[in-house]
Amino acid sequence: MSIDKNAVLKVARLSRIRTSDEEAEVLSGELSNILQMIEELNEVNTDGVEPMTSVVEMEAPLREDKVTDGGIPDKVLANAPEEAAGFFVVPKVVE
Repeated sequence: MSIDKNAVLKVARLSRIRTSDEEAEVLSGELSNILQMIEELNEVNTDGVEPMTSVVEMEAPLREDKVTDGGIPDKVLANAPEEAAGFFVVPKVVE
């Protein structure tokens, strides 16, 4: 599959990306090459190959799911630019 300059200009217009005719010409060639590589990958026989979520076989470390209060409000509020009565003070954004 190849993409012509007009298709690139149309996608650029829909994406609201300013593209000159010269850039569109270059992009059409690059996008056509990408689509050609994808077509080559589609020809590869993947029967019996399980999908992977990562190239490294690993499991996410799990921890006990328990609710805690944190117990460190002073340390958390130490990061606040402004604090009042144990809460973060933020500027009013809705009137």
